[in-house]
Amino acid sequence: MRTHQRSSLVKYVVLFLIYAAVMGLYVWVTSPNTVPAEYRGGPADPATFFTPQQLEDSAKLNSARYWITFMSGPWEWLIYGFLLLGGLSRYWREMLERRFPIVIRFPIFVLLVQAASFLLYLPLRIFGYSLSKNYGISTQPVASWIRDKLVAFGIGYVTVLVVAAVAFWIISRGGRWWLKLWLLSIPFIVFMMYIQPVVIDPIYNDYYRLSDPALEQSILDLAAKADIPADRVYEVNMSKKTNSINAYVNGLGSSLRIVLWDTTLMKLTEQQILLIMAHEMGHYVKHHLEWSALGAVGSSLALLFIGSVLYRWAVRKWGNRLGIRSLSDMTALPLILLLLSLISFVSMPLSNAISRNAESASDTYAFELIGNSEGAVSMYQTMTITGLGDVNPPSLIKWIWNTHPTDMERIMRAVQYAEQHGR
Repeated sequence: MRTHQRSSLVKYVVLFLIYAAVMGLYVWVTSPNTVPAEYRGGPADPATFFTPQQLEDSAKLNSARYWITFMSGPWEWLIYGFLLLGGLSRYWREMLERRFPIVIRFPIFVLLVQAASFLLYLPLRIFGYSLSKNYGISTQPVASWIRDKLVAFGIGYVTVLVVAAVAFWIISRGGRWWLKLWLLSIPFIVFMMYIQPVVIDPIYNDYYRLSDPALEQSILDLAAKADIPADRVYEVNMSKKTNSINAYVNGLGSSLRIVLWDTTLMKLTEQQILLIMAHEMGHYVKHHLEWSALGAVGSSLALLFIGSVLYRWAVRKWGNRLGIRSLSDMTALPLILLLLSLISFVSMPLSNAISRNAESASDTYAFELIGNSEGAVSMYQTMTITGLGDVNPPSLIKWIWNTHPTDMERIMRAVQYAEQHGR
């Protein structure tokens, strides 16, 4: 490793360690489950529905969770920086060029980058899994957890291989390659959203028709009331992996699925389940799935344009030092992944603010479709308890990472709806 590259890597590691310490201090001083004075003693105050032990566990668990969240992006950037500044990316390319033709060395190179990234990020994943297991959130055996990670690695590898091969080929042709890549990304995004519930999700979990026919009929009646063309409700066996509860609607067109975790069926009343289902139906009725697809297409345009500008600048400035011979040199793959990760991180506050607004609108729609918010408060409380959640996370977590309103906000919205409508 050259001296200036070693120096740059050392500086980044030092900055990373300082950042890790600062974020550790931040999550320590921002006490979880703290609510405004006007909410204390009310339904949004965890002290009224958590046991003392659950409050203590929630505080410890969420502090660790938040630290992991803060570390996730910089940890990933450190990995890509190590591959570039440490010379591994250039070394792999040179080694493969001596032994294999391009049709073989490119898939191997992508595999090496993905495998190194996977292994170097693994400690953070293991820490998160261990925490969930230790506090009784995760019920997933180690072997099952490893299988899921390996499956995710395999899917990620194939996806990156195909996308990178097409991207480097188009970049090598010159011109406005970022625009060509964006046009190609449109059918790819729609295709991935379409196959997610029917091809990818079943790889991880078992899906089957809802085991309670009477409940399924109630949900389908609710769907008919919302003018949703659904003829069945799916149940997914999540109790073998977690104690948390959830439900969702995903897919596009004929792949649309209404899905309930079996843990939700175990821990909530029928009224509460119908509220959750009404919330998910709100996403369909308000076309959030379609808007999500359009948002993904629009954001990919911005990402590719901004990324192309930064990519050209980075290769021009540091290409020789890093061994990147051209924009289409596969040695630049870690640099591209680094830039995409950085841009995605910067855009998170905006995209997640839009997501929180959509979730809030679906909460209100659920109350309107059902006709009341009865059971909503206890439902949100139960969801918080099962996940040992934080009803009011620190500001940085809310602004950057939260895709949903806080549990405190959702509880108070249910209370306010009942007060305003008398039900």
